Amino acid sequence: MKRNYKVILLVVALAAALWSFVPFKKANDPNPEKEAFLMGVLNFVLQNAHYHPADLNDTFSEKVYTNYLNIIDGNKRYLLQSDIDELNKFKTELDDEFKAQRIDFFNKSYPLVETRIQEAKTFYKEILAKPLDFTVNESINTDYEKQPWAKNKEELKDRWRKQLKLSVLSTIEDNLKIQENDSLNKLPKKTFVELEKEARETSLKSLNEFFEFFEEISREDWLSMYINTLLEQFDPHTNYLAPDDKQKFDESMTGSMEGIGAQLRKKDQNTEITEIIPGGPAMRQGELENGDVILKVGQGNEQPVDIIGMRLDKVVKMIKGKKGTVVNLTVKKVDGSVKIISITRDKFEIEDTFAKSTVIETPQGTYGMIHLPKFYINFENKENRDAFKDVAKEVEYLKAQNVEGIIIDLRNNGGGSLQTVVDMVGLFIPQGPVVQVKAKSGNSEVLYDRDNKTQWTGPLVVLINNYSASASEIFAAAIQDYNRGLILGSKHSFGKGTVQNLLDLNRFGDKKIGDLGAMKFTSQKFYRVNGGSTQLKGVESDIVLPDRFLYIDTGERDNDNAMNWDKIAMSKFTSFNNNFATVIDKSKKRVATNKEFKLIDESAKWVKSQQEDNTFSLKYEDYLAKSKQLEEQSKKFNALKDYKNNLTFKSLPYDEALFKNDTVLQNKRKRWHKNLNTDVYVEEAVNVLTDIKTLKK
Repeated sequence: MKRNYKVILLVVALAAALWSFVPFKKANDPNPEKEAFLMGVLNFVLQNAHYHPADLNDTFSEKVYTNYLNIIDGNKRYLLQSDIDELNKFKTELDDEFKAQRIDFFNKSYPLVETRIQEAKTFYKEILAKPLDFTVNESINTDYEKQPWAKNKEELKDRWRKQLKLSVLSTIEDNLKIQENDSLNKLPKKTFVELEKEARETSLKSLNEFFEFFEEISREDWLSMYINTLLEQFDPHTNYLAPDDKQKFDESMTGSMEGIGAQLRKKDQNTEITEIIPGGPAMRQGELENGDVILKVGQGNEQPVDIIGMRLDKVVKMIKGKKGTVVNLTVKKVDGSVKIISITRDKFEIEDTFAKSTVIETPQGTYGMIHLPKFYINFENKENRDAFKDVAKEVEYLKAQNVEGIIIDLRNNGGGSLQTVVDMVGLFIPQGPVVQVKAKSGNSEVLYDRDNKTQWTGPLVVLINNYSASASEIFAAAIQDYNRGLILGSKHSFGKGTVQNLLDLNRFGDKKIGDLGAMKFTSQKFYRVNGGSTQLKGVESDIVLPDRFLYIDTGERDNDNAMNWDKIAMSKFTSFNNNFATVIDKSKKRVATNKEFKLIDESAKWVKSQQEDNTFSLKYEDYLAKSKQLEEQSKKFNALKDYKNNLTFKSLPYDEALFKNDTVLQNKRKRWHKNLNTDVYVEEAVNVLTDIKTLKK
């Protein structure tokens, strides 16, 4: 994220022209002047400042149309085929509306969806009012995208019936497991009839709350969803922030949070975990993972609430809470299994996102590892700590411990400041180009490390995974292009090779028109010094270590509207004269025979196979049998939880001096070391460092 003042000045200078397109206010419209002006500003900024503006044509319109329908009714539970027939006339008109600052399609679809939602309230109440029959041999397919729209209300009601049966079955199974695990017999044993009735009551309560939430959604909220559907067709990182969202964005930059420490995103009707925040309660608890889909949220001992289809900020509010309280998350793992995860909320500071290091002692030698969760910087005060300065200190601390190799751990590092990554690469190479940045105009700029000093000249390994993004990819790519060290980890990194600007839209309007919010748009693209883009492809590891996502496309390439990979001219640089071929070959042989990696690879294949199974029996015996079968199949992978390496991790003397007055920090380091002792990836990184050390000798 950075500011592009040339772009801002251009937009400010020309924005006044937009006022001539504002229509007269119509009766009963909320604020047509503001909405028309907002659409004009957004389109103007995108066409003049976005790195690669989308072509506003019928293809663009059809994508917006399809994606918006998927957002408002992805499970096809509200709208009828007759509604779609009525809306279809807008299918190729949305590009023209955007250019003309109109929102006719939104004005047509919004009241229609509101009406259908109200009608659906009668369906679930009637269905859940009496016992459901689980002896009937029927099933449900949850691949809603391939299903046609319901022809009439009777067909729509039957879809609700099947979905509710699946939900009730899931709750019955959860409660049965609780009974089975009650070894002390503290809970009364309930009959199936009692469990079924209780499950229906739970579903009814959840849906009542769910529809209450729908009533809270304002027209402005629905409009924000539609606008973002338009903007995200430009690229996945271009978004509109309504006034409330802009305020939340600003608040998220304060550095102190209270909750579980996880970032969420809305994906169709589901809420997905996109990042486990380092140092937060979720990371300490250890069971929640990137890619998990949250199905239900429960407060302490209360019954969990079904949150499928629920608005993201509502879900966030339910998950957040006061320090010391417990939230129970029912999550669907990437392998299809469902698990209840209890997390005690806590207050976590930004301190947990700073760089930290550890000494690794092995019979083969002493090594160091630096964990960097993000490339942080304080733009307002450059004297404050940043990732570059902190990593430089950690390198010096490790050198004082006579380490013979260093691991830079960038797993789950989502990026951050461009300047800090350029400076940080400079710690490991002499002066030279680090990254190229290309603007909309086509002009490219090379960012250099101009300090001829190399702080660390010894063996170097960089650990990445699918969620290492942006600045992390710049660092890994530079180390790889300079042949300075080896990249280990997932098949490839995330693949985000773009930079965004955050623009306050209120600079274009005045107080009379109201708060316009802000927008984030892509303005530049990153390129490696070898000329290749990190966009889409990411950085491919020199040594691929199997993980659960090995056979699944993740990251930027998972977005249909992601920018393409391309290449520009290579920057002039001098690479290191290292030949890592024998090191890579030895590592590949170790990985191929390592029982943990073999089991992880097998688990990844199983995850891939389970993703394609979308059919569930609604007959109780068959549903339970399949559930138990999946549970049995997954048991073989439980051995991965018992893995322990033989490495010894020690805190640096600098940290140990702080422990005397900071037991919280001491406990955090102990937990970190405990987690590292279960990390097979760190073990292989140490093996690679040993091989590099031997090679150099």
